[in-house]
Parts: sequence; C-alpha cells; structure tokens
Amino acid sequence: MSFSNNKLLTSCTLLFSYTMSANSSENPKNQALSELKRHHLRMQTIRLLYKKSPQSAAHMSKKIRVSIPTVRSILNELIEEKLVLITGIGDSSGGRKPVLYSLSGDAFFILAVEMDQYKAKAVIIDSLNELRSEVIEFETNINDPEFIPKLDQAFQNLLKASGIEQASVGAIGICMPGLIDPQNGINQTIKDQERQPVAELVSKHFNVKTYIENDARMQTQGEFVFGKARNTKNTMVVNWSWGLGLGMIFNGDIYQGSNGCSGEFSHIRMVENGELCECGKRGCLQTIAGAKHLLDIAKQEIGKGTISQLTNEFTEQTDKLTIADIINCAQKGDELAINLINTISKNVAWGLSILIQLYNPELILLNGPLTIPKQYILITIQQALQQYCLENILSNVRIEISESAANSGLRGTAVMVFNKLFSSEVSN
Repeated sequence: MSFSNNKLLTSCTLLFSYTMSANSSENPKNQALSELKRHHLRMQTIRLLYKKSPQSAAHMSKKIRVSIPTVRSILNELIEEKLVLITGIGDSSGGRKPVLYSLSGDAFFILAVEMDQYKAKAVIIDSLNELRSEVIEFETNINDPEFIPKLDQAFQNLLKASGIEQASVGAIGICMPGLIDPQNGINQTIKDQERQPVAELVSKHFNVKTYIENDARMQTQGEFVFGKARNTKNTMVVNWSWGLGLGMIFNGDIYQGSNGCSGEFSHIRMVENGELCECGKRGCLQTIAGAKHLLDIAKQEIGKGTISQLTNEFTEQTDKLTIADIINCAQKGDELAINLINTISKNVAWGLSILIQLYNPELILLNGPLTIPKQYILITIQQALQQYCLENILSNVRIEISESAANSGLRGTAVMVFNKLFSSEVSN
C-alpha cells in the first residue's frame, strides 16, 4: 500500500491543522477538538494492535476507555484504509462470539539502520515486526561524510529487491554508537558539528520522518521485546565489540538517563594512567577489554614468537590479523588464542562486577562479536565474578549470551520508531 495520503504518519501536521481550525471562525473549536480526539483514538487503536494481535473490540474499548461502538467505528475506518484486518472469531463464555482484529502487515514499513564502528546494516521491517527484505551491509562510520549517499544506495537496493514502494516507508530509524540526544536527533560524538543533527539531515534527504538512538539501547530494546530479556524487570545488555555499549532495563523500562547519554560502560576508568582511549582519557575499560586491545595483545605475542597457529600464519603480516582469526583459532583449541580471550574476559568481568554491585540486576546479557567463543568467555567471567562480587548479590544474577544478537538492534530500532510515531499512551 502507499502512504500517499499519509493519514497515520503526519501527527504533527494534523495537530497543527487542528489548532488552526480551532482559531478559525469557519471551524468551531469543539469540532476541532472532536477531530483531534478521534485522531488520538486511532493512534491508540493502532498501538494496541501493534502490541498484541488479534484483539476484540470489547477488549480494546476497556483499554482505551471508550464505548464499544466508538472502537468499532474507528476499526471500520482502519479496515477501509487497509490498515487493520478481521482475522477470526474469538471464544465466548456466553453470547455472541467476538470478532477479532489484527494490524495488517502492510499497514506501514520502516527502514531500520544499525551502525557500528566500521559498517552499517539496513533492512525494511513491517508493522508486524517482520523483516520484509534482506539485511544489507555497507562500510561506513559515524564520521563518514558519505553516510547519507551510502544509505540512499542501500535503501534503493532494498526497495528493488523487496518490491516495496518508497512511498510506503513511513519512517527511518537509525541506531548508532556515540552520545545520542534522541529528543533532538543529535549524535554529539560526531566530530563535524554540522553533521551532528543526523535525524534532521537524513529526514531532509529522504523527505521522511527520521529518529536516532544509541545502538546499545536499541539492542537492549530488541532483546527486551523479542529476546532473552523478555519479561525481565532489571536487566543489562552489553554489546561487546570495539567498545562495550550498555543498555539498561530498570523496573521494566529502557533507561536513557537525564539527557540520553546513559550506558557509556566503555569509558569507566579502570587503570590509573593506563592506555590512551579514543575518547581522549586514559585507562578506560575499553582499553583493556575491547576488540582493539585483543588485537594489540595478539600482535605482541606474535611478535615475541609465541607458539601458536596465529604466529604461524601472521608473523609477516600482523596488519591482516582480525578478531575473527583469533576467535577461529580459539575454537580450534589454540592455546594462545584461548588465553588472549580469557584475558579480556577477566577484564570485562571486572567491569561487570561494578554494575552488579551497584544495580543488582537479575540478568546480564552479552552480545556482539566477542561473545562468539562463549564456551571460553562464560567460564572465565563467572570465575572472575566470584572473586570480585559479594556472594549474596552475585547469586541473584544470570550471565548469558544473546541468541538473537544479529538483528536485535534493527528490530529494537523498529520498535522505537513505532513508539515515536504512535505515541498515544495505552496501558499494558
């Protein structure tokens, strides 16, 4: 379907028009307020069906606290617009069986983008949280001046492969590393200040509403809605890659902090006068537990001639050594590779112990490329935590590896965008 009429995705325009009509002698104020109320009811109905489908009109009327005939009227409008479908008949404890309604998978589409240190992934996701295209990867980073053209090319490739019209994509969501101000759509970590307002720049280029968020928080959102963090109340998700991004769930909500900059786990100082970090400070956790540190200590051992598959293969070409090479050797039983991974795992545990002692979580979920050799890292982390943590606190927390990390950030970003677009509050 096409959003040429843009009935659902122009909330700000609608609100503006209602305000203008309220001040016009030709449009009575009560009529404007009535239209605004109906608009909010539509948003609430869509959001309810997004959260759970199918549902009956009677159930939805209780949730949004309006009469059943009013809900049915709204549903009939949405059915006519092909945004909602009748999907069956429900059970009844007596009387007529209820009609069940569901959100159409084609009600709207979102372009979801997830960036990391050196590349980005993009995919089109529908209103049922299903991936409607392949996931495309392209090389970029938050300081890449060609990010928008590269995103445009990826977007066009996705549209062509999926057969979805560009007009049907109602919003773009981007999760990325850095200090993110989601309210204003700004990434404060981008060096060129003119390119910091990412949401505004992307929105202008594509002429579609755009939202940005921190990558670790969106991976946490994805795990919270679809993964192992589902149904948890106090959980921490650590994205272990070049840095260590942290997303936090407190009392069942994703925590952002006072200005959206929570979760900078990488930059907790762990070593006084330690190695210089990319943030400009010394001794950050990232400098002793991130992917760069793993590569650095591996190259040092290769330079010493330490017996290893890594030394045999990379003595003359350490510049070609990758994290994947170290992990592959570890999984083949290479002693040096295993020891290197154990070293950074113990350092990660040192950082995790601080989180455990401070926040007393029920679950710490690890994802990212450095969690692939899980048989080694989990044992090392658990043993180290026994040294670092109080037993009565540690006994309450589970340390696990994500099973849905590959697309958790993309799916979490889609959920974030939906919640922004259809922001009328509905009780759980």
